[in-house]
Amino acid sequence: MIAMQYIISLPDDYNMRIIRTRAEQNGYKTDGFRGLAFKAYLISEKGKFGNEANRYAPFYLWNEHEGMNRFLFGGPYDAILDSFGWQQVNIGVPLSVRTGEDFPRARWTVEVSGSIPRERSLAGFGARLSAQLPDAGNAAGEALVYNPDKWGFRRFAFYETLPEGWGDKAERDRRLDGNGYGVTVYEVLHLSR
Repeated sequence: MIAMQYIISLPDDYNMRIIRTRAEQNGYKTDGFRGLAFKAYLISEKGKFGNEANRYAPFYLWNEHEGMNRFLFGGPYDAILDSFGWQQVNIGVPLSVRTGEDFPRARWTVEVSGSIPRERSLAGFGARLSAQLPDAGNAAGEALVYNPDKWGFRRFAFYETLPEGWGDKAERDRRLDGNGYGVTVYEVLHLSR
């Protein structure tokens, strides 16, 4: 499996209805895309849920690299290039993935991100990282990915209803207990499988 995400930063006064309409009109195009485990059409809006910027940030989980290659180099990604220009495509290696039967109904994603610290040994690090991240509670699905090129990680927890506390910055900071993690709360506009 391979995780992929591009994060398109949008102006503070950007009409996010444009992205909502884009997902409504085009989300079906990746439904059943060969090699795709899922694609979550994600947006964050500045000032909502403690988010600091407007972003369009689709997150993909590929079952195999051929599907990702078809998407990037076979034409579908050209729609992003045409609309938003050249984007950095971030790649991640899944450390753990779980999707439950409620996953297709997910409407929110809480992303917790951070750095993997330099250590003398990384033996058992995946288990330690999972244990120190905030509990995902009743998440309908989770994907914990890491990037050894940048030594960073991101945990995406998917929810049908945004759990209490994640929308409040002070409560989020308390939950993160000073670990220096970043948090972004995304709305899921469409989920392709």
